[in-house]
Amino acid sequence: MESTFKVISLSFKNAPVEIREIIALDSNLIAELLNEFREVLGVEESLIVSTCNRTEVYYSSDRDCSKEIISLIAFKKGITDVSRFIPYFDILNGTIESSTYLFRVALGLEAQVIGDLQIINQVKQAYQLAADNNTAGPFMHRVLHTVFYANKRVYQETAFREGAASVSYATAELIRTLAESFIDTKVLLVGLGEIGEDLAKHLVEDNFNTTLTNRTINKSKSLATELGHSYISFDGLQDELGNYDVIISSIPVKDFIKKEDLSDCENGIKYLIDLSIPRSIEPSVQTLKGVSLFNIDEIQEKTSKAVEKRKAAIPDVEGIIQEAMQDVADWSREMEVSPTIQKIKKTLEEIRQEELKKHLKNASPELEVFADKFSKSITQKIMKLPVLELKAACKRGEADTLIEVLNDLFNLEKKAEHK
Repeated sequence: MESTFKVISLSFKNAPVEIREIIALDSNLIAELLNEFREVLGVEESLIVSTCNRTEVYYSSDRDCSKEIISLIAFKKGITDVSRFIPYFDILNGTIESSTYLFRVALGLEAQVIGDLQIINQVKQAYQLAADNNTAGPFMHRVLHTVFYANKRVYQETAFREGAASVSYATAELIRTLAESFIDTKVLLVGLGEIGEDLAKHLVEDNFNTTLTNRTINKSKSLATELGHSYISFDGLQDELGNYDVIISSIPVKDFIKKEDLSDCENGIKYLIDLSIPRSIEPSVQTLKGVSLFNIDEIQEKTSKAVEKRKAAIPDVEGIIQEAMQDVADWSREMEVSPTIQKIKKTLEEIRQEELKKHLKNASPELEVFADKFSKSITQKIMKLPVLELKAACKRGEADTLIEVLNDLFNLEKKAEHK
């Protein structure tokens, strides 16, 4: 495969939460950037994945556009000192390396919590956004559909998806640990997006007084009714914060909960967990007496049988990725010979039409139909061997040599010149 598929990555592995929240992109900005990559940089194929743990651009181009892409992102985010952020980005320029990395991200091998179930849905959403903005071309379509098929195989053939080991699950584990400090733990979940909803479900079996709140009251009410939790109105929420022991926020509004919304816990403790990018809980709240704050980087993977099973299944997942990458590689090589196959087909069709015209001047309609059908069958059989040989040569890495032979044999280059 030619080195045209590339990745620009900023993730939890190389950037702290305060950097990731500045770079994080919403769907509107992503759509704008995808179109500008095409119109300004000439990048026809691109995909952007932006979550709380990563902002990554996957794109196809014959040249390295990383500096221009980072600059465009910075411009959209109102960043003037681009040089400050460049060290946090990793650049992958090889198609095989970049494609393999996409597989690893989508299947959860590169997740903060190994095997995170949310990332595959986030990649699907990113792919849909790219398709909606016409920046998902032939290669992107092929590699993404292969990713989704590989994900299906991971579910069916490995233990990598068994149990629950996502950010929401890790948070639930942390809450259970923190709850040991209380007799009757009062938990408040602020925001019922994907993470918040998953977390609410994880807490169903726990003996906590769990309360839900969301900008949309109907969602709070319906989910609380479904799960057996309580719910409160989002309006005036800050006045209610003092009633809870553990508060988890996953609403992407910077500093939504401020220091002045809380007070010192003179005779007790209060725990806050911020799962948002940008951070929705002002970091200074932890200067209050008795208040402890955890952000998304501090939620560590919990030791559990599910996690251990997933770790043990990593070689199986990597084996599936290797097989899937072979499929992508074979397809990419076949695409390189596709123009030659089309030229041969066109040449044979021209010969067929010329011969039919020459020999059927006074033929009956019945004979014309028979001759057309018979000649098509012959040309299809003639085509079969060169196509099979070209595909076999692709797998051996010898396609270029065979293309030269076929060009000479069928006089393809000269025919193209005369058109």
